[in-house]
Amino acid sequence: MKKIILLCIAISCAILVQAQENAGFNFSFNHLALSVKDVNRSADFYKNVFQLKEITNRTEMAGIRWISLGEGKELHLISILKEEVKINKAVHLALSTNQFDRFIKLLNENKIEYSNWPGLVNTVTKRADGIQQIYLQDPDGYWIEVNSVVN
Repeated sequence: MKKIILLCIAISCAILVQAQENAGFNFSFNHLALSVKDVNRSADFYKNVFQLKEITNRTEMAGIRWISLGEGKELHLISILKEEVKINKAVHLALSTNQFDRFIKLLNENKIEYSNWPGLVNTVTKRADGIQQIYLQDPDGYWIEVNSVVN
C-alpha cells in the first residue's frame, strides 16, 4: 500500500512539474527592429540625441546597425528593405530617464521638436502620477515617448 501511495505522489509531482513547465515560456524583451531609409542618419540620431551606444551588429550584414538600450536590450536599425512604413503615434518606443529636464534642454538647444500626446509642440505632459512625458519622432517618423522617473 505504501508503494502505491508513493507511486501516486511521484506521478502527481511529475504531472505538476510538467504543468508548470508548460504554463508559460517566461519571455523577456530582447530588441526592437525598425525599418529605416538611411541607417547612418538613424544611428547618428539615436547615438547623438539619446546618447545611446552602438554595439556590434552580430548579423554582419551591411545596412544594419545595432544600438544598446541598456540592460541587454537592443534597437536594430535596418535599411535593407525598401517597403514604405506607415506609422502613427500609438506605435512608439518608450524610454525613461531620471534626467528628464536635461534631456528637454538638449532637445531645445538642438531645435528638435517634441510634443505632448495631443500634439502641442514643445509641450510637456505631467500625468496624475507625477510622471512627465513627451513625444518626438526619429528621422524616419517613428514615435518615441520619453518619460521622467519619479523618485
